[in-house]
Amino acid sequence: MEQKIARMKELAATLNTAARAYYQESREVMSNFEYDKLYDELQALEQETGIVVAGSPTAFVGYEVLSDLPKETHASPMLSLDKTKEVAQLQSFLGSQKGLLSWKLDGLTIVLTYQDGVLQKAVTRGNGEVGEVVTSNARTFVNLPQRIPYQGRLVVRGEALITYSDFTKTNERIAEEADRYKNPRNLCAGSVRQLNSEVTASRKVRIYIFGLIEAEDVDFQNSHYAQFLWLKHQGFDVVEMKQVCAWPGQIEDCMGIEEAVAQFGEQVTSFDLPSDGLVLLMDDIVYGESLGRTAKFPRNAMAFKWKDETAETTLRAIHWSPSRTGLINPVAVFDPVELEGTTVTRASVHNLSIMEALELGVGDQITVYKANMIIPQIGENLTRSGKLEIPSVCPVCGGTTEIRNVNEVKSLYCTNPDCQAKKIKSFELFVSRDAMNIDGLSGATMEKLIDAGFIHTYSDLFHLDRYQDQIVEMEGFGAKSYENMIASVEKSRQTTLARLIYSLGIPGIGSATAKLLCKAFDNDYMRLMEAQPEQLQEVDGVGPVLAEGFHGFWQKEENRAILNGLLQEVELQAETKTEDALLFAGKTFVITGSVTQFPNRNAMKAYIEERGGKVSSAVSSKTHYLINNDVTSSSSKNKKARELGIPILSEEDLLSWKE
Repeated sequence: MEQKIARMKELAATLNTAARAYYQESREVMSNFEYDKLYDELQALEQETGIVVAGSPTAFVGYEVLSDLPKETHASPMLSLDKTKEVAQLQSFLGSQKGLLSWKLDGLTIVLTYQDGVLQKAVTRGNGEVGEVVTSNARTFVNLPQRIPYQGRLVVRGEALITYSDFTKTNERIAEEADRYKNPRNLCAGSVRQLNSEVTASRKVRIYIFGLIEAEDVDFQNSHYAQFLWLKHQGFDVVEMKQVCAWPGQIEDCMGIEEAVAQFGEQVTSFDLPSDGLVLLMDDIVYGESLGRTAKFPRNAMAFKWKDETAETTLRAIHWSPSRTGLINPVAVFDPVELEGTTVTRASVHNLSIMEALELGVGDQITVYKANMIIPQIGENLTRSGKLEIPSVCPVCGGTTEIRNVNEVKSLYCTNPDCQAKKIKSFELFVSRDAMNIDGLSGATMEKLIDAGFIHTYSDLFHLDRYQDQIVEMEGFGAKSYENMIASVEKSRQTTLARLIYSLGIPGIGSATAKLLCKAFDNDYMRLMEAQPEQLQEVDGVGPVLAEGFHGFWQKEENRAILNGLLQEVELQAETKTEDALLFAGKTFVITGSVTQFPNRNAMKAYIEERGGKVSSAVSSKTHYLINNDVTSSSSKNKKARELGIPILSEEDLLSWKE
């Protein structure tokens, strides 16, 4: 018994560390497969012994929220769901009742409160009892109605998420792979919990309603299905669902669960919304409530997790992939296997902590699966030889490596500041679109220029004309390519401080954050370099970790020298300080349709923002003007603007604005 109790304590500690990292810090220290396996082991031991150890994740939901957002206690606790991977258990659970089978979406749960038809409050799930108030951010969700026909008090629960396609677009704008977001859920969690709602709006967060908590004086005829139909009529997007019964033909107009699960399964690989399974809910509200709840689970619903298609294969190598920051990522390479209709040969191991937990060794027999039927992962190591050497030198430059333990996660880093991989990836970021925007300098081209000794620092890029003859003769180049590249370099000399700061690759400082910092410090680079962490934290969206990192960057003399060198090469564009500077102050615009007076919509957006206005992505009650050259269009945005009484302007109207 003592051994079993000790094991339960060990499992609880391990699972709590993983859950804290995933839900609170948006990082992963173990795979979902491994977490579920350990959770099931703990639950089995608790059932066997009748003991639930202190802090067991089977007995509580989530973690205390840690942020500067206001906190609020939920009126009713938000519980997790019991789960199964067996259709037969779903059938047994449902019995003779009618049920609703829907997607179990993988995002961030939000409680929304409407009063008199207006969104009054939005609160995150938090630890299930206390959440964070994110109302201003929720108002920027792409598909969330700001007003609804129903005039009573309404409380609903939904899942905020970012689609795979929008997630991909966001990552494509980040030049350095190591800086990209790991999955849509992490990106969504960070976006919803921003202190600056403009950042949230730029991420295209959506929400899908999966539960109705309160609706005064509405009779739903004791049916959850009727609730969802009513919510649709109120303008909400609700989670896709099917009416089901345990067995085909058991209840009229209901599909058998097995067939319904199969239909959902066929959609998984092409489904654009992140999902980690299905949810089965009793349709009969009174009957479901009569079943009660456990300390953690309601008894009127159950989650179904896909039984992962796994394949056994042989680990052939670990490839070590260096990044711009010096982080060296382990990637498992194995014999090809077929999973979910595709051939898989590689899977990210993420970090040394996960690699060591799996006790990987070349030649080991491993199982591989696709998390949520999409992302290749190592499930188990059947051999566990642990015979895997962690490289003592960088695979690119041969420099010394070191293991760093950051937030209880061990990772490998190259310590050589002149590492070729760091240089190439740093230069790729420097010339990228949101940074200095220099065309004609791909990673392959950069590698050639570095190998030839033409560039050592960022400033060298502005003096490539010294090597005109040699560059023209290089493979893949010619006179025209050279001329285009030099023209782009010269054009980039006219830039902004925000672009310049972002181009330096300061850890954690993306394009949007660079703009916020520069704006907060009046585009004064000396004030930015001298800013203390507590001053930086006063900027919306900048927390203590980011502030310390940014401050620490400027404590290194070599980084100051880099910026000072670049300031000799570029001309920072001054902020517009004309009588037009506040022309659009306090006004929010939405742009739609094609443009003719501006090169593109981004140029129009910049024009408005330079004059004190704000540009939003969706028409709402907070929108002052919609800009559309086709004023008579029947588009959804025009229609929404007319419904809300919002004026629709053409480009000519905007340019002739005299207020």
